Order: sequence, then C-alpha cells, then structure tokens
Amino acid sequence: MTSDSLISWIVFNVFVLGMLALDLLVFHRKAHAVSLREALSWSAVWIALALIFNVGIYYLWGSEKALEFLAGYLIEKSLSVDNIFVFIMIFSYFAVPPIYQHRILFWGILGALIMRAIFIAAGAALLSAFHWIIYIFGGFLIITGIKMFFAGEGKIEPEKNPAVLLLRRFMPITNEFHGQRFFVRIDQRLWATPLFVVLLVIETTDVIFAVDSIPAIFAITMDPFIVYTSNIFAILGLRALYFLLAGIMDMFRYLKMGLSFVLCFVGAKMMLADFYKIPIGVSLGVVAGILAISILASLVKPKPAGAGTSGLNPGTKSIE
Repeated sequence: MTSDSLISWIVFNVFVLGMLALDLLVFHRKAHAVSLREALSWSAVWIALALIFNVGIYYLWGSEKALEFLAGYLIEKSLSVDNIFVFIMIFSYFAVPPIYQHRILFWGILGALIMRAIFIAAGAALLSAFHWIIYIFGGFLIITGIKMFFAGEGKIEPEKNPAVLLLRRFMPITNEFHGQRFFVRIDQRLWATPLFVVLLVIETTDVIFAVDSIPAIFAITMDPFIVYTSNIFAILGLRALYFLLAGIMDMFRYLKMGLSFVLCFVGAKMMLADFYKIPIGVSLGVVAGILAISILASLVKPKPAGAGTSGLNPGTKSIE
C-alpha cells in the first residue's frame, strides 16, 4: 500500500469532513465566544490527532515518511501563525464581536482547505511535468523570506481588496451586523453583511498565504499525500490556535523574523535538491531550532509596553 493510494485519500478526507461536521453541528451549533479553556482543549485535540496520524504513517510507510510529515506539519503550523496576525487585524478593523469569530473562521478554513487542495494538486503536477520549476519555487521562497524579514507591521485595507470591490459592484453591503447571518433581505433586495465581507477578506488573504506555504512543504517532500495531510492538519488547528494566541501575539515579536529564516532555509534546500539532499532529520532540527530560538528571544526581550500592533483600526468600518 503506497502513500498515494486511493484508499488513503478517501479515508483521510472522510475523517476531515467528519471532524468538521462534528465541530459545526455539535460543539458549535450555537454561536458563542470561545473561551481560553475551550481553545486550549481544541488545540490539544488537533495536535494530538496530527501526532497520532504521524505514528500511523510511521507504521505504514516507515520513518522517512513520518519525519517528512512531522517536518511539513511543523513548517505549516508555524507559517499559519502568520495568518493569526492578519486575522487579528481583520477582526479588529471590522470590530467583529467574539461571538461570531468562530463562525467566520470555520467557513474561512473550509474554503482554505479546498483552495489548498487545488494548489497542492497544481504544484505536484507542475513539479512532475517540469522539474526545473523547483528552482523557481526555491527562489520565490528565499525572496519571500527576505521580504518578510525587512517588512514592518502590516496594514489592513479591505476597501482596496479586489474581491470586495467586485462584490460591491453586484450587491449592496449593510453597515451593521445582522446576527451571524452573511446575507439579509431588505426591501426585497439581497444585501451582504459585514460578516460576509470579513469572510471574503479572509478567504482572499489565505490565497496569498497558500502561495508561500505550498512551495515550502514541497521543499520537504514531493509526496502529494504527505504534503496534503500535513497542510490540512495545520489548517484544521488554526481556529483553536487563533483563540488561544490572539491575546498574546505581541509577546512573540521575533517570531516573524524566525519564519523568514525558515522560508529562506527551505528555499535553499529546494534549490540544492539536485546537488545535495539535506537529510530530513537535519531539516526538521533546523526548522525546530530556528522557531525555538525566535520564541525564546521574544520571551527574553519582549516588546516594550505600549508598543501595540500597528495597523489595527478599532470600530466597525463601512466599506461603502
């Protein structure tokens, strides 16, 4: 039984759909603000499931595949932290009540799962047909890492988002929330609510993140099943990670710098693949070491008091 067998793909996707249904229809059937305890519990569940899956890979396909999954999961999980910075700014910009944030993240991540699957399939097909693209992917990751290293704090401007501009051409947008509804009918006309606009901004933003993260995982392994499953497990745990870390993200001032080094490393690994293959154990150690050093440095030298995250604009914004 190989890792790209049809049964493996079917079983894994049925598992993912089952967990999402359980999440939406049982645990979060009613909208509520996610507590720190609930976020911690769900984070532990998703990490535990990923590690159990990793053990299964070890017994089915050996240590090499297991290490590839673990390294890929660690990279994707780390890069997903960058998503949280953006989620915080988006939710702050639109003043999204905590009670509705889980609903947005649920549907946002469901869309992200679909887009990641498409990106991974396209990436695998391109690398299989045109091996030289590996150098383009590697160079892109290095350039992205360098840009991330020198980039300042982000700024959210949803009114300039192409998807939002397109939405405004076809549908009016209300200035206030209408519960957890994405659309409302007013005077026999369908209106989008700010909740849908937030979802749209998050979905389009994830496309940008996917462009970075998908090549990064291909630097670890060319096995589409390992690429897909490690990516999906990282994304599935993103909602719980958001609610767990949203209030303390400013503590990790050097994490983005660490992520930039990770991207540069995996980019260099990809460009060297035809000349020297860095052992997967070494790759895992380097990535874990970089992340550990950046987190430790952040804790030793935290951000000065009063130096909040820039780019946050409290208050509900009208984009009309």
